[in-house]
Amino acid sequence: MIPACKGVFFMKKCLYKQVIYFSQLFGRWFFHIFAWFVAAGYFLFFPLRVAAGVKFYRALFPEQSFVRHLLCVWRQYHNFTNVFLDRFFYEGEDAADFTKEGWEYLQQAMAGKSGAVIVMSHVGNWELAVQKLNLQGLPIMLYLGKKHKEQIERIQKEALTKSGVKIVTTAVDESSPFAMIEGLNFLRAGGIVSLTGDRLWGNQRSVTVEFLGHEAHLPDIPHVLAMMSGAPLFHFFIFRTGAKKYHVVISRGRYVKADSRSDRHRAVWESAQIYADDLAKVAREHYDEWYHFEPFLGQKSPTQKNLWVAEKKKN
Repeated sequence: MIPACKGVFFMKKCLYKQVIYFSQLFGRWFFHIFAWFVAAGYFLFFPLRVAAGVKFYRALFPEQSFVRHLLCVWRQYHNFTNVFLDRFFYEGEDAADFTKEGWEYLQQAMAGKSGAVIVMSHVGNWELAVQKLNLQGLPIMLYLGKKHKEQIERIQKEALTKSGVKIVTTAVDESSPFAMIEGLNFLRAGGIVSLTGDRLWGNQRSVTVEFLGHEAHLPDIPHVLAMMSGAPLFHFFIFRTGAKKYHVVISRGRYVKADSRSDRHRAVWESAQIYADDLAKVAREHYDEWYHFEPFLGQKSPTQKNLWVAEKKKN
């Protein structure tokens, strides 16, 4: 499920609204300056998060130096502020411009009324991706995580709901089968169900895949939904190419199929591994738009074959 993005690195709701108000009053330069100091503060005073980022970039670029990895984290933190700039300032007549790649694959699925499972990620601005889909008049159900006493995230969800996006939320300590049933019904009615593929939320079931030479635990629900509904599964990425400019990339749809009941877990695991391989490729190409600030990489991984053997024993 797509966890709600953290409001400019955990800003409180009141402060958040004040920053937006003064940015609208004085100009976007106010937002840029404020966000620069906030991003720098989190870089300097949250060493465990920075260490997780360095570990990720060390795996992504093993041939580069520690200083280079640290600079990647610095750039990651500061680029993240663009997510909030674009959310509040590029709307209506001043909306962002999009170029699209692979959009026809999704259109074909919708024309056939098969429904579609879209797997998003924490690369780029997933919220703008959802808005782009919604503007095309496509029926969308978005799975989001729900945090205790969320503030900025509530603003985000209210805005998406008002725009016509159907939102299903799951709390950290909740794992409801009804959320799965609701998604299946929506898919069978020809709608789009969108979920994140690269972060666990609450008590979600997971599969262990190989990612950049490490183990990574990914949610199985996007792949299970695709298998149970028969709807094609798409990887959806969106990248910032400049001020007010984004590029959308959609993979070819693929089906998650199992020949027998006993083969279902393997089908889900293989689908998750395909997604992980695609995510690794995209992360290398757009390393400064990797907005996953939680620890992501586990221990050094064995081969994919041996990893599957371990995953099979676990289940």
